[in-house]
Amino acid sequence: MTVCIVNYEAGNLGSVRRALHALGTDAVVVDQPSQLDSAARIILPGVGNFRDAMERLQAGGWPGAITAAVRERGRPLLGICVGMQVLAQAGTESSEPGSPTPGLGLIAGLVQRLDAWGCTHRIPQQGWNSLTVRTAHPLMRDIPDGTDVYFSNSFALQPDAPAVAATVEYGAPLAAAVAEGLVMGIQFHPEKSSRAGLRVLRNFLEYPC
Repeated sequence: MTVCIVNYEAGNLGSVRRALHALGTDAVVVDQPSQLDSAARIILPGVGNFRDAMERLQAGGWPGAITAAVRERGRPLLGICVGMQVLAQAGTESSEPGSPTPGLGLIAGLVQRLDAWGCTHRIPQQGWNSLTVRTAHPLMRDIPDGTDVYFSNSFALQPDAPAVAATVEYGAPLAAAVAEGLVMGIQFHPEKSSRAGLRVLRNFLEYPC
């Protein structure tokens, strides 16, 4: 099975690759959209902000290739951190008021700063926090309510988006994971989330398709 990690110069590729290696999976870092043709699984990492990530994806020609891999060839996709956020329809980070940056549009919803969703705590959310699981999607298999994972984020998908699979309480319920068929994403960092992070990655690798 070929697991491809998308290199669009906005992701912590090394840490994700090491986490996969710990699971016995050797992932391939791909630099060209055409390399996704051979992918069995696709991982879209990301650090930084929504607008910058989308500009880099667009400049590299990735959106069409990622969408085709999922929608036409049935390849599972996992977005991590900002990589999860850009799965959405749009995001407001670094955008002009009233003109959010379009995302990949693979899931419904808008990404905004945490306080726009009611967060009353210090921003960014930094450190360990507990999940509330909202779905039986295979991505969340063996991840019970109360599982602690590691976050580092100032923005998040709207918590009532249809694809939200898990939330985290941080002054308000915030989106922590999404799962809608082949399209999956986690706001937390799996490589920093100990056994739970590795369990989620394994669930993705074992997703039936």
